Amino acid sequence: MSTQQFHVASAQSQLSWTGKKVTGAHNGTIGIKEGILELNNGQLSGGQFTIDTTSIKILDITDPATNAQFAGHLFSADFFSTDKFPEASFTITQVDAKEVGKPVITGDLTIKGITHPVSFAATVAIHGNTLTATGKTRIDRTLYDMKFRSGNFFTNLGDTLIYNEFELDIQLTAVAAL
Repeated sequence: MSTQQFHVASAQSQLSWTGKKVTGAHNGTIGIKEGILELNNGQLSGGQFTIDTTSIKILDITDPATNAQFAGHLFSADFFSTDKFPEASFTITQVDAKEVGKPVITGDLTIKGITHPVSFAATVAIHGNTLTATGKTRIDRTLYDMKFRSGNFFTNLGDTLIYNEFELDIQLTAVAAL
């Protein structure tokens, strides 16, 4: 068996997020701090990456003051608590590679010190010494103590309700370790 490690290239990797509410949606990005992906006989077999929650950006709000206010709220205890938890992480626990290059990845997502399993279909490609891995998943924010304006915890929210699930679009680029 041949095992190979790839180091995640932070500058070429990110998570794109979309959070929805009754009256619309917001979207943005979160940076990847570091990570390693492992291949066994040319197939993704494991790995982990660290998410820099202090890098959360909002892309759809163009007014600087409103953007800063919203970002501050995402950094607060209502959401990511970045002062206490500047990082989140994902560790692959299983790769179901029934179709070459299209595995279903299962792993442990830790946000705010709280860990839950997450699974998603991915696309993995290798070009020379570069590996790319992409996938999309939905995360229930309330599992990670992000209950602000959740219909599960508050009543009479009307059109201020924020849906519990947010979408993550994972985009990783990694370079073979020498």
